[in-house]
Formats: sequence, structure tokens, C-alpha cells
Amino acid sequence: MTKIKVIFEDTELLVLDKPAAIVVNKSDTTRGETTLQDWVEKEFKIQNSEFRISKEIKGKDKYEEQAKLNFVSRAGIVHRLDKETSGIILVAKKPSAFINLQKQFKERKVKKTYLALAHGRIDPPEGEINVEVGRLPWNRKRFGVLSGGRGAVTHYKVIKNLKLKIKNFQEGLSLVELYPKTGRTHQIRVHLQYIKHPVFSDPLYAGRKTSKADRKLLPRIFLHASGISFYHPGTNKLMSFESPLPEDLQNFLQQLSD
Repeated sequence: MTKIKVIFEDTELLVLDKPAAIVVNKSDTTRGETTLQDWVEKEFKIQNSEFRISKEIKGKDKYEEQAKLNFVSRAGIVHRLDKETSGIILVAKKPSAFINLQKQFKERKVKKTYLALAHGRIDPPEGEINVEVGRLPWNRKRFGVLSGGRGAVTHYKVIKNLKLKIKNFQEGLSLVELYPKTGRTHQIRVHLQYIKHPVFSDPLYAGRKTSKADRKLLPRIFLHASGISFYHPGTNKLMSFESPLPEDLQNFLQQLSD
């Protein structure tokens, strides 16, 4: 398993830097591969078979009781990243921290930043995408812009315009910073596809022909969770963390021209 970097740790939480190609949570489809949850359970002993919720919370508050059970079943992992997406992820080390951080996500107090390389030159270079996102009824593995979906808002800012040159082929690309105000599944990927600038090497939303060509050059999606800020669940102090682009994405950028 690729080494997982611990950016920050104290008695309440962990801030991890997840490499690409690692699934976050265990499921029936992850049997035979080591997930981030497996690693957390092993390293920090938050395990279903060993960790038990204390009796005093039973029946006290149904929401709190369920949240604490979720803490155990997810090994304290507060939120998710797609398998191929690298970057920052939060893990609570105790139930109270898990509940606090999940509440911050729900109340949109957590601010996240992503870096993506998108096809084409995005114009205007800064703006907001505000369209509903939902699971596609005809393909349960994919999401899309759907009437009746859940509200989803992503602010974006182009950092740099770049060019991909291969033999006689040339394409403009946009290195873009994204700030999702909501946390829908595949939100950034769907929103960029919606404005006709899909993420480079996205196997689901860039289109079959495009993604096939992309993945010959970069075998993973160019999407990285680069920053996060939240209030510490114990001290309520505002905390901010950053994760630099991993080496594979940096190397790919160096192959592009301005």
C-alpha cells in the first residue's frame, strides 16, 4: 500500500494526505484491496470488533447514537474522496470529534479547495456553477445535472492557461482552483462537465474517446484536494491545512507549455 502521510495529529483528529488509487471506505466491492479505512483501523485501533460505544449514550439521543455508530463503522473517517482523487481527508479519533466535524460539514463551516486540470480554456476565468446534481436513473454509478437533484454550488478560479502539444495536435487546458460550497458526490467532476470543460483523464465524465486519449498520458484523474479549513472540535480554533500537488500531477504539468 502506498504510504499515507499524516499532516497533523492530536488527541481529537487526524489530517491525512490520501494518495490516488486508494479507496476510502470498505465495502463489498473492495474485498481483496486495502482501503484507507483498513489502514486507519490498523494504525489507530478504531475497529468494529474492538471499539464499543459506551452505555451512557444509549437512548440519550437517537441522532447522536447513530452518529457514534457511524464513527465506528467508518473508523472515524469524516468525509470521502473518490478513489483516484488525492489530497486532504479528515479522520476523527473520538466520537465527539466525529459528530462535531460532521456538523461543521452540514453547516458548511468546512471550506475545501481542489485543484483540477480541465479541458479547454474556461471563460470567464472566475465564476460560480450552481446546478442541481443527482444520481443518473439509467446508470447508478454516475451522477449528472438533474432537475430534482440536490442543490450544488461550486466557485472556481482559473490559475493558469496551458497547452497540450502532441505531434500536430494542440489543445488548450485550464489549471483551475475550485471551492465547492456543497459536498455532493462527484460534484466538481459533474459541474466541470456541465460547463463543457471536463477534468483531464476523468474516466466517467470526460467522454469515452477523450478519456481514453487522456489516460495514455496520465493514468489517473487530475483532481487533488489541496486545502481545507475547519474549527478544531476541541478548542474551536480555526485550522487550515494544505497539500501540495503529488509528484505524478506535478510531472504532468511540466510537460505542458504556457
